[in-house]
Amino acid sequence: MKNIIFLFLVAMLSFSLQAQKNNQAIYVEVTGQGDPVLLIPGFTVPGDSWEAVVKQLEKSHECHVVTLAGFGGKEPIEFPWLPKVNEALEDYIRMNELNDITVIGHSLGGTVATWLASREGSKLSKIILVDALPASGAIMFPNFNPDYLKYDSPYNNQQLAMNEADFEQLANNMSKGMSTNSDAQKQIKKWILEADRKTYVYGYTDYLKLDLREDLKNISIPVSIIAADQPYGKEMIIKTYKDQYANLHDYNLVVAENAAHFIMYDKPEWFMDQIQRILLSKE
Repeated sequence: MKNIIFLFLVAMLSFSLQAQKNNQAIYVEVTGQGDPVLLIPGFTVPGDSWEAVVKQLEKSHECHVVTLAGFGGKEPIEFPWLPKVNEALEDYIRMNELNDITVIGHSLGGTVATWLASREGSKLSKIILVDALPASGAIMFPNFNPDYLKYDSPYNNQQLAMNEADFEQLANNMSKGMSTNSDAQKQIKKWILEADRKTYVYGYTDYLKLDLREDLKNISIPVSIIAADQPYGKEMIIKTYKDQYANLHDYNLVVAENAAHFIMYDKPEWFMDQIQRILLSKE
C-alpha cells in the first residue's frame, strides 16, 4: 500500500512539474560577466536572433537572453499570452535582483522593454529600443481601439486554418520585408514557420492591443531608439516615432539608413557600434 501511495505522489509531482514547464512564459540563457543586460527578441524570434550581439557584449556584460513561449521550439502557454510574458520578465528581474539592468528589445521586445520601464519600482537603468513602437496597433488601424481587437476574428480564423503551403508563402513574403539581407530573410522565414501557430495568431493580437503611449509619462530613465528607414523612408519614420513617443519626456533617436526591420542583420557593424556607445554612455 505504501508503495502505491509513493508511486502516486511521484506521478503527481511529475505531472505538477510538467504543468509548470508548460506554463513557462519565458526562457532565459545567461552568459558573460559584468553589468547585466537583458535582451528581448521580436515576435516569432528566439533569443538566438541576438547571437552576434551577445558574442560581443558578453566580453564585458552579463547577458540574459530571452526566448518567449511558443517561439523557437518552446512550449506554448495559455492565453492571454503577452501579459504573462510581461509579468514573467518583471518577476525574473526582481527575483534575480538585477538592479540597474539595461534592457535591449527588438520590435515586440522593445515594446515589452517600454512596459517594464514604465512600471512602478522598475529596476531598469536604461532601455534600448530597436525598431519598436509603444502602440503598433495605432499604426495599423484607423480610430484604433484595443477593445475592438478579438481573438475570434475572420482574419485570425483564416490564419489558423491556413494550410502549410499557404502559410509558408505568407512567411516567405513577410521575411522579405523584414531584412535586406537574403540570408537573414531565410532565417526569419524559418523562425516564423517554427512558431506555434496559435501563439503566432493570438499572440499578435495581444501585441496589437498593447498601447503604452500614456505609460510613457512614467518613464524617467534614459531611452535610446534605433529605427530602420526602410521601407517608408527617413522622413516618414522620424514623424512616426515623434508621434508615437510624444509623451516620453526625453529620448535619443538614431535612424539606420538603408536598413529594414532587422537592423542587426542589415547593418551589423553600425548596429554594434550604436549599442556599445549607448551602453558606455552615462546619460
